[in-house]
Amino acid sequence: MTKYTHLFFDLDHTIWDFEANAKDALYEAFSENKLIEKGIDNYEIFYEKYAAHNHRLWDRYSKGFIKQDELKWKRMWLTMLDYKIADEALAKKLSDDFLQFLPLRKKVFPYTFEILTYLKNKNYRLHLITNGFNYIQTQKLQNAGLTHFFEELITSEASGSLKPNKEIFEFALNKTKALVNESIMLGDNIEADIRGAKNFGLDTVFVNHIKAETEVQPTFEITHLKQLEDIF
Repeated sequence: MTKYTHLFFDLDHTIWDFEANAKDALYEAFSENKLIEKGIDNYEIFYEKYAAHNHRLWDRYSKGFIKQDELKWKRMWLTMLDYKIADEALAKKLSDDFLQFLPLRKKVFPYTFEILTYLKNKNYRLHLITNGFNYIQTQKLQNAGLTHFFEELITSEASGSLKPNKEIFEFALNKTKALVNESIMLGDNIEADIRGAKNFGLDTVFVNHIKAETEVQPTFEITHLKQLEDIF
């Protein structure tokens, strides 16, 4: 028996397969906006460029250097600039379409439904802490059939803070009336989820799907969600 009562999950890259879903959703937006006719003839290369810009801008957003609205459209703007297309209206349309299509995608990591059912049946209280946007994260959960597993969805928008900052973890524990010593954070991001939670005093599970190397020591580390059965 573990000492934990409250399990706080990250969503994207931890249980909801963000990379697969984002790639599918952006392809739909790519096709909708007829980017091939604008000279962008290779979607795979386009996606690689987008992913690089998105990663850099998310890092700036998480550190408070830019606002979410700027993040949303500038990642498209910068990607199209790589093709010498300076069209702000198109960038914003592409962003809007992408964010409309993204939450409709349903791909989750293997064993997601099984492990969440297992944990619920053992009476763990499950919550989410995510740096995503309220509406989009809510839609992802609904469309993927995950909503009923979780009691609370804590977002950066609602808390006014971002992982790894302590304020979002404090907000989450206050909202769920959970204590630090009975709570644990499960996530894939070593800085936002693991280091952030550790600095706040929480135990952690590093959900290391990609088998990344890190110097940060989580309380537990897994490479497949089924391995949570060995912890809980």
